Amino acid sequence: MIEAEEKRDNGVGPSTEAQEEEKQSGKRKSKRKQEIELLKAQVEEKTKLAGEHYDQFLRAQAELDNYKKRVEREKSSLVKYGNEELIKAILPVIDNLERALNHPQGENPDGLTEGIEITLNQLLQVLEKFGVTPVASVGEPFDPSKHEAMMQVESADHEPNTVVSELQKGYFLNDRLLRPAMVSVAQPPKEREEGNGSS
Repeated sequence: MIEAEEKRDNGVGPSTEAQEEEKQSGKRKSKRKQEIELLKAQVEEKTKLAGEHYDQFLRAQAELDNYKKRVEREKSSLVKYGNEELIKAILPVIDNLERALNHPQGENPDGLTEGIEITLNQLLQVLEKFGVTPVASVGEPFDPSKHEAMMQVESADHEPNTVVSELQKGYFLNDRLLRPAMVSVAQPPKEREEGNGSS
């Protein structure tokens, strides 16, 4: 009894300890409450940010879809009308050929030939403007990547495997072969057998 009274007099007793613990518990609760409020604020901020990002994603997706549709339309138009400039450039050549056909027979045949040559040159110039160039053939070494051998010709005047004549012109479109040139190719003449081989 005396010890309990002394303890109470010293200010140390069950009631003081309980009060201290209660104070600490209140501080912990307050701290947790602050942490919860902070977490709630962070969640709200992140949710808002996620919503903004989702809106941006939807806009970007819509822009991408529109871009794909526009490219598809342009591609379709290019396929449909891509040769327009070439055709416009060829039309005057057709006009000249029609004029040549309408030229009265028997009148100035040299003039007709000259007109056809001029028209052919005009057509070749148009094709060259659009990247079409002839394959070099006659006098060149035979090249299977751009020549198609139609026949072999014995020739002492040409190196073996050289293009002797061109049966049909070949053409490149820029650096791509449109069609090979049809050519005849030189081969060395066969040795003529002297006599019938008897001694």
